[in-house]
Amino acid sequence: MTIKIQIIIAILIIIALGIIINMIRKKRLELRYALAWLLVGGGILILDCFPGLITWLAARVGIANPVNMLFFFGFCFSLAIIFILTIAISRMSIRIKQLAQRIGLDEKKKEDKKEN
Repeated sequence: MTIKIQIIIAILIIIALGIIINMIRKKRLELRYALAWLLVGGGILILDCFPGLITWLAARVGIANPVNMLFFFGFCFSLAIIFILTIAISRMSIRIKQLAQRIGLDEKKKEDKKEN
């Protein structure tokens, strides 16, 4: 990879990280969901600045081709995001159920008061 491409990629990653941080600051994105994206952005920035690092890491792990190592990282990242979002959906589902039950109880109390 040429130095020109590395600089372009680094600039794009820094812009993307800036957008994510700005969204957190403006409360458009929660920090707990953005942490994974910030870590990935930082990791890609490190790999962009030190391209020999992925080759060294792939050799250490026993993966013949560094590109396969990148695909492996992408797969692991995707699984982590899916897991985090599944937990968030489960929590929201429980909260929605509890809120519906509370609303039902409140409406029942209002009906009981009207009858008395």
